[in-house]
Amino acid sequence: MKSIMTDESREEIQTPYRVPRHPAPVDMRLDGNEGQVVCTDVLDVVSDLAVDDLRHYPSTANLEALIAQLFGVKSEQVLVTAGADDGLLRMCRSYLSPDRDLILPVPTFEMIERFADWCFATVKTVPWTSGVYPVDAVLARLSERTGLIAVVSPNNPTGGVITSDELVRLSASCPDCMLMVDGAYAEFADEDLTKTALTLPNAVVFRTLSKALGLAGLRVGFAIGAAQVIERLRAMGMPYPVSAPSLRLAQAGLERRDQSRGYIETVRKERAVLADLLTELGLEPSSSQGNFIFARTDNAQWWRDGLAGLGIGVRAWPEKPTLRNALRLTCPGDADDFERLEKALRTIAKPEAILFDIDGVLIDVDASYRAAIIETAAHFGVSITPKDIEDCKRAGEANNDWLVTQKILAQKGVYPAFEEIKDRFEDLYWGTESTPGLCRNERLIGDRSALLRLADRFPIAAVTGRPKRDALYVLERFGILNAFSAVITMEDGPAKPDPAPVRKALDTLGVERAWMLGDTRDDIVAARTAEVLPLGVVSRARAGTDTARTQLLTQGAARVFQNWMEMEALLP
Repeated sequence: MKSIMTDESREEIQTPYRVPRHPAPVDMRLDGNEGQVVCTDVLDVVSDLAVDDLRHYPSTANLEALIAQLFGVKSEQVLVTAGADDGLLRMCRSYLSPDRDLILPVPTFEMIERFADWCFATVKTVPWTSGVYPVDAVLARLSERTGLIAVVSPNNPTGGVITSDELVRLSASCPDCMLMVDGAYAEFADEDLTKTALTLPNAVVFRTLSKALGLAGLRVGFAIGAAQVIERLRAMGMPYPVSAPSLRLAQAGLERRDQSRGYIETVRKERAVLADLLTELGLEPSSSQGNFIFARTDNAQWWRDGLAGLGIGVRAWPEKPTLRNALRLTCPGDADDFERLEKALRTIAKPEAILFDIDGVLIDVDASYRAAIIETAAHFGVSITPKDIEDCKRAGEANNDWLVTQKILAQKGVYPAFEEIKDRFEDLYWGTESTPGLCRNERLIGDRSALLRLADRFPIAAVTGRPKRDALYVLERFGILNAFSAVITMEDGPAKPDPAPVRKALDTLGVERAWMLGDTRDDIVAARTAEVLPLGVVSRARAGTDTARTQLLTQGAARVFQNWMEMEALLP
């Protein structure tokens, strides 16, 4: 049980709410439980908004009347709010205070505890990790101080529910306190509790347009309950909670709510398939009646990071001790998106191959290729630094070191012919009759025996911007060429970041799912575009290591290692 807050706990709760996300670009957001917009024609209703609609404070009366009609209640029993969150906050303001308690089954929607803390109330938590709502445990915490009991069903994040019979029993057992029934995911449940809750004298139902209608961006929700309770809630918030355009769009969405039936059914089917898939992959999903699946796993943050590397955002709680081993995945509600999610999950759990860039990952080229860039530039009267090379590589489109040299020279205002640059570079790298080649300075990164063991478990391929001659030479020199089932080089097609060489490696190996290790933006982008899990490698000795690591993560690497061998700890 939490007591009334100290100054220290007040400071903690005043920390802004932020979801801890991986920095990789995400284009499939399955971390917020937002629904699909199934009635796209709702946008038509804002085309005739008049200037006066924007000039005057908006009235919620028309939308409240529509909601009352849909749920068979009077208009005075409905309050439109700025999302269901606004309604929950009003409820806490109305029934909680320093001498009134909230009973809160956890884990649950985390803003509820914040709202209670804002009211200086005591929060009594009850474990609800799986199964049906813990009515008996809640009643055991009941006291004369209890002002409010939270009933989030289906529960976020677990997807658990309370039955109608248990809700009635709970209501009858605590006639002197209020039930805050959060039905944000009601449309996806086997049973919608709204009708039952509205027969109870001490229950208020909170609903949203964010989930089943996919209109989270409008920030529109509503509360339904006894007229005197709704009037009290109306007094506990801003008088004009929703903008005129949002009210118009929300009304159109509710009028077209039948269009969401197909989407809801799709989500329910995906939910079952996803639960089976997660079980197959070694996770422990809970039975969910929301538009999401909640699952426990030993390495939740790796799953989050791996999916982010493939452009898919899911929810994890690395900062919460009781949820550090948990994930929540929103069901996409779309066949193509679900297929992509399924492939991504299998790619993380069951890779069929491992792909390597060579330079900077398997082979240290600071004293060979990078030295050749510096010495080639010096031949043309230009002094450049390792940082110049690093900056060029980080900018992308830098998979060919001859072109990198040309690009840096051009930045310095020197424009020799490309063939001159290439010839000088090659003489430096391979050497001449009088000068030993810089290629002799290369060294193997990591342990040769570890690479050979890896090749016994997975087919491995090199995907490099090196010419074939260079690639075969260095792999043979260090005794690892036979470990590679494919070596894709400069001559095999477009250079990274084009995904073509990565896809060629997959085709050559005859696989669909792979992980790829690279040390540049081009490697990460090529892997992601080919739907291969991108992993970064940045040597500790490399200049600007912290910056390079951050950049690879923001460009899409799931994880960044100091040595490729660190990847082995994540392999199945």
